[in-house]
Amino acid sequence: MYERERDRILVTGWFSFLHGEATAGDVLALARVERVLRDAGLAYDVVWSPGFRADGTHFADVDPAAYSRLVFVCGPVHGTQVEELHRRFAHCVRIAVGVSVVDPDSPAVTGFHRVLARDAAGSGPGLDLAARAPALPPVPVVGVVLTHGQHEYGGRRRHEEVAAALTGWLAGRDCARLELETRLDAHDWRLCGTPAQLEAVLSRLDLVVTDRLHGLVLALRAGVPVLAADPVEGGAKVTAQARACGWPALVPAERLTGAAAGAAEEGLLGRWWDWCLTDGRAEAARIGAGFRADPDAVPDAAGESVPDAADGLVAALRAASEAGAGR
Repeated sequence: MYERERDRILVTGWFSFLHGEATAGDVLALARVERVLRDAGLAYDVVWSPGFRADGTHFADVDPAAYSRLVFVCGPVHGTQVEELHRRFAHCVRIAVGVSVVDPDSPAVTGFHRVLARDAAGSGPGLDLAARAPALPPVPVVGVVLTHGQHEYGGRRRHEEVAAALTGWLAGRDCARLELETRLDAHDWRLCGTPAQLEAVLSRLDLVVTDRLHGLVLALRAGVPVLAADPVEGGAKVTAQARACGWPALVPAERLTGAAAGAAEEGLLGRWWDWCLTDGRAEAARIGAGFRADPDAVPDAAGESVPDAADGLVAALRAASEAGAGR
């Protein structure tokens, strides 16, 4: 019955407009509608904003005569963009589903043949479509800790190029990205105020991508694998610290800049990414346990204490005091 081209349904929403907005809720609402249409055996096409999905179907590609029905999904029904739909697809049966009705007398609302509202004056609220969207596949949660400073390295600085390579590459990975900052601030709500707050975030991640020394150390302290890049040509403190920690997933600045950048993004970064999310998990947990081990703990405590410079501090103080007293 619905195999004829003119019986196809065009599915649209705010995620379809060039100057609209594609939110996670809207796209999940779309997924709920798509499942309903597929289960009913109805043929449909989805229109996407070219600013959100450049490879999708856009309004510029659509022949209105190919469709007999239009379904508008989620969001508020108001404004000139929705009104234009009614004009362009005047021959279609038009239905809005899961939407908010702010002004029931608006042409954007009255232009629909049927409005299955999520919320509207005079009616009880309905469950948002996103709530019953199909289950989603798990994706890794990745903390991104980058620095744009460290001017003390002068002409060896490759911070901007390294950050651009990392973020450009991350944009193409299927992961949830969370930008983090090691700087603490008791007055800026966007930043952590204590190390414990930052560690609480880090410990819940699957992976950290960083070009900062403390991005590397604090992630490993939390037992989380790290894909680290040294933003200084020739290597500097990030490289030294990775070596001190015994952490192998390190990419030098030279591999992320210049002619080598493309190959590194396709190969080296991808290989370390895969390792971090597999074998690297156990290695990060082992290293983190060593960081946290109490040197005075009983023998069956997890891991062995990892030495650092503070282990020699008391002896250095005593030696310096004795040397001073002998003058």
